[in-house]
Amino acid sequence: MNRAELKSKSKQQIKGKIGVIFCIYLVISFLSVVALFLLSLIPYGKIVFAIIVAPAFGLSLIRAYLNVSLNKKIDISDAICGFDDFWSAFKVQFFTSIFIYLWSLLFIIPGIVKSISYSMAMNILAENKGKPALECIKESKEMTKGHKAELFVLSLSFIGWILLGYVTFGIALIWVIPYMETTLINAYHSLKPVKAEFATEPEVIDV
Repeated sequence: MNRAELKSKSKQQIKGKIGVIFCIYLVISFLSVVALFLLSLIPYGKIVFAIIVAPAFGLSLIRAYLNVSLNKKIDISDAICGFDDFWSAFKVQFFTSIFIYLWSLLFIIPGIVKSISYSMAMNILAENKGKPALECIKESKEMTKGHKAELFVLSLSFIGWILLGYVTFGIALIWVIPYMETTLINAYHSLKPVKAEFATEPEVIDV
């Protein structure tokens, strides 16, 4: 996994697509506000949004960035494409959050390591609609094995860009976020060949 190549490739892929990506974020933000308002009218509505609705929006964004990384067309309707598999998105997010929380109880470092280990789970679901959550997590663990340090350094390499975004009152983030997310998706693509080694029993998982 060559960090410089991943970044260079991502810069080329987002050219001409920043406007559409920005519109997708606007639509998701608007729909999120509406959903939060409506759900706040019922008991525990905000919790329902966080554990069920938000993961589906997250899946939508991942699918959009997957299309960007594959040089495919994206449009505003991608903002809600994750809702065709919202139950799977909920389960992946739920299990990864639980596992990371449990590991974090030991100390912060195990929690960080496991968050990287599970970081590809939603990407795997995005490319495999309806795939069992535990199987996505298991494949993510296998995919990131031996690459956690590289992925950690890759994420850290965007700190300067993110700070630039805040210095410019968020304006630079319109470009920085797509650049960062596309790079992370390309890192996912670079690790996918090891999928052939995955086990076939999703009900057995070592967290």
